[in-house]
Amino acid sequence: MFTFLASIALLILGYMVYGAIVERIFRPEENRPTPAVKLSDGVDYVPMNWKKDFLIQLLNIAGLGPIFGAIQGALWGPAAFLWIVLGGIFAGAVHDYLSGMISVRNNGANLPAMAGKYLGNGMKQFVNLFTVVVLVLVGTVFMTGPAQLLAKLTPNWMTVNVWLGIVLVYYFLATILPIDKIIGRLYPVFGAVLIIMAVGIIGGLFIEGYQIPELTLANLHPKGAPIWPLLFITIACGAISGFHATQSPLIARCLENERHGRRVFYGAMIAESIIALIWAAAAMTFFNGTGGLAGGLAELGGPAGVVNKISMTLLGAIGGTLAVLGVIVLPITSGDTAFRAARLTLAEYFNLSQAKILNRYAIAIPLFAIGFGLSQIDFTIVWRYFAWSNQTLAMIALWTGAVYLAKHGRNHWIATVPATFMTAVSITYIFQAPEGFALPTGISYPVGLVAAALALLLFMFKTAKYAKGPVLAENESM
Repeated sequence: MFTFLASIALLILGYMVYGAIVERIFRPEENRPTPAVKLSDGVDYVPMNWKKDFLIQLLNIAGLGPIFGAIQGALWGPAAFLWIVLGGIFAGAVHDYLSGMISVRNNGANLPAMAGKYLGNGMKQFVNLFTVVVLVLVGTVFMTGPAQLLAKLTPNWMTVNVWLGIVLVYYFLATILPIDKIIGRLYPVFGAVLIIMAVGIIGGLFIEGYQIPELTLANLHPKGAPIWPLLFITIACGAISGFHATQSPLIARCLENERHGRRVFYGAMIAESIIALIWAAAAMTFFNGTGGLAGGLAELGGPAGVVNKISMTLLGAIGGTLAVLGVIVLPITSGDTAFRAARLTLAEYFNLSQAKILNRYAIAIPLFAIGFGLSQIDFTIVWRYFAWSNQTLAMIALWTGAVYLAKHGRNHWIATVPATFMTAVSITYIFQAPEGFALPTGISYPVGLVAAALALLLFMFKTAKYAKGPVLAENESM
């Protein structure tokens, strides 16, 4: 119990202390006009107050990852707590803040445009394709997961495919309509449901007398799966997620004041880490350890069944249903903005104005057709590819942030250190995983570490010329 409570306290302290340090390094300007103000178009560039921005950002980024990923990550035991706390404070929240604020400084640019500006045109072309692939995968897994949960709560004729159709219709509307028409109005309500769900689950554990395990660095995975790098890939959205770098620009186009950036971007990531912490604790506690959790996952048909079982048991039929609905809200409110971000990324690449609704249709319809096709594939396969591509995107976004800071003569290490770490994670995983090269750890581990070291050396070589002073003006934009 102490480990869990201390973890919550550390996350809050991380926002207050390290978040302030990151903000001071970036140097937001209170009186500087933001893209929402100077480029307002009534569709994507729409000024909104920071509280609404925070709720939308939280719901955009907090999809299935901090719940399904945290439940699966709990198989390694309390070591998952450590990754959620350290990853959330020093990697994920920094990643989200920099991707959001650099977008603000570049007229609301999407990640491919930012990567192209700071990492080169070749990287821009790669990230364009990679980002769209990740977003479509996100949209797919975030329509399949909630459809499976909704099917468990409704009559038999409301099958998974019926719910897939309903979710797709909502996604389509949320993708093409102005951001303040559906997303801006519904998300504050969804945010309240999300908070009630999280408080209800942890409250249920306390009231029923469950003993949350204390921290141990031992690998408690029932199958002996290695912590490195699998834990760091499995728990993504609760610690660091490249998907967030595709979502932050959406809110960068709605931010009224640069000084609100820490509350919105850094703060939303810390809130998501708390959600992940709650579900990791609930999963390993409710099933009496990692062995019981593994059995529960197998017996109940995966994380969706585990969520349903925990919620209904701890909170009863009514409270449990509300909690499950809160879980359903998370992926739906990330899936819709995943497709929206994919539309904007493709529109930016093909230079198609999104003020015209026909241009929005021209991009959205093919995207949803592909997404529905992928939803018919085995969910676990799609999830594994999403998990790796997600963390690879985080690596790219962090290197983009590191170069930005170096070029402006700032302390780039707040981004360089987590970028190097995530390079090692991503490269090691793709060489080790069954869906990658399936090489033994004796090969994948050294390859990952060497790749990270080379990336760091290349970065230091390329940015050495900036050590004498910044080369980019504060008012530079794309």
